[in-house]
Amino acid sequence: MLFYTVMKPVVRVGLRVFFRRLEVRHRERLRLPGPLMLCSNHPNTLMDPLVTAVQRHQPIAFLAKSTFFKNPFLGAIMRSGNCIPIYRRQDAEGADALSAQQLAASNEASFGRCYDYLERGGTVMIFPEGTSVSERRLRPLKTGAARIALGTEARHAFQLGLKIVCVGTNYFDPTRFRSDVFLNVAPPINVADYAASYRQDPEAAADELTEEIRKRLTRRLVISRAAEDDQLAQQVERTFGNHLDPDDDPSTLYDNFQLSRTLLDAVAWFEQHDADRLTSLRSALSTYLASLHNLRLDDDDLDQSQRPGTRLADYLNLILGFPVWLYGLITNYLPYKLPAEVAYRATKDTEFIAAIMFGVGILTFPLAYAAEAAAVQHWLTHDWRLTALFVISLPLAGFYALGYWNTLSARLRRLRVRRLPATALASLQSQRSAVLALLDEARTAYLTAIHPGIGAQT
Repeated sequence: MLFYTVMKPVVRVGLRVFFRRLEVRHRERLRLPGPLMLCSNHPNTLMDPLVTAVQRHQPIAFLAKSTFFKNPFLGAIMRSGNCIPIYRRQDAEGADALSAQQLAASNEASFGRCYDYLERGGTVMIFPEGTSVSERRLRPLKTGAARIALGTEARHAFQLGLKIVCVGTNYFDPTRFRSDVFLNVAPPINVADYAASYRQDPEAAADELTEEIRKRLTRRLVISRAAEDDQLAQQVERTFGNHLDPDDDPSTLYDNFQLSRTLLDAVAWFEQHDADRLTSLRSALSTYLASLHNLRLDDDDLDQSQRPGTRLADYLNLILGFPVWLYGLITNYLPYKLPAEVAYRATKDTEFIAAIMFGVGILTFPLAYAAEAAAVQHWLTHDWRLTALFVISLPLAGFYALGYWNTLSARLRRLRVRRLPATALASLQSQRSAVLALLDEARTAYLTAIHPGIGAQT
């Protein structure tokens, strides 16, 4: 518990750095008094419990697969971090294979720890899918969460007051540094409402509660039906999201969430009712994106380059900001690059990339800053106050360098657009216009079919 308490503020700071935005819809539901069980989807391994845990003031116990505990070092961290092992049949193979009786006994002991934790008014977090896969889907749920919740309440004649809160965790780009994550929190489920069903048939009650958990998660997630549908929806959203939703509120991720769900629903509708239109859109969009890729551009570069020129003040900021960028680059480059290098060398599994990057980054930045501070103190300042100012400047310069580079890169790409041969530029503009026309026609057709009144006004 001490490790959990010490590391929580460190993780909170780390998440604020790692993610550009971490938005929670209905945060108050995550802060209900215990006993409380949190159920979430599981697309991003160790990141999923972290982004939820930092939202709740009280400690949380996490159910994690037993394989994490086999490594002595990782196992010690997991236990210190308030984790409870759960034993899955697929993990109990090979030399360490457990018999069915041993597996059941081990899980019964873990369930008992959950009962004790909840009975004391604590919070337990469970991922009912039972595995982590980096897809925008919800896999079939195991009944373990429901059985633990019902078993805990049954021990107290369904008078304990246990609630289940379902958390839809939506990553917009799960492996990229400075991406966005949106937690969509459902209203609580009162476990006592299932008392009559449990007394009549405990297994049926567990199935019924599991189905309710599935429904609440489904309504709060972006869920794709097939990989190619998801790819098309993401391409449209990332390339033309502002065109499709010009009233998008940049201060919230909820609009992005709604747009993602609408696009996937629209793709599914067109597959059933107008497959030819969908095929035309796929082809036109694929051609346009390939052209942009070959020229090392993106759609925003082409769009912005056609607008009035940038003010002189913006160019002055780039020139005057160059020394600060260089300072931030020199002092932050190594701790910034190492986490990604380690992550992509350590695993090919997408769902582990962010967790490894985050874990390595928590080590590399403090160590690099400490080494740089020691060098500055020893060879330059000999004054702890000046060294402290230097340390404070390091993360500020790092963030500035990142923003400066993104701005500079965008301006260089727009300059490259302006220098394109007339024929190449005309071809790009023609391809872009064709895609936008297809999107506008598809939007009108879809809205007319789904909401006739709205479609007629579009």
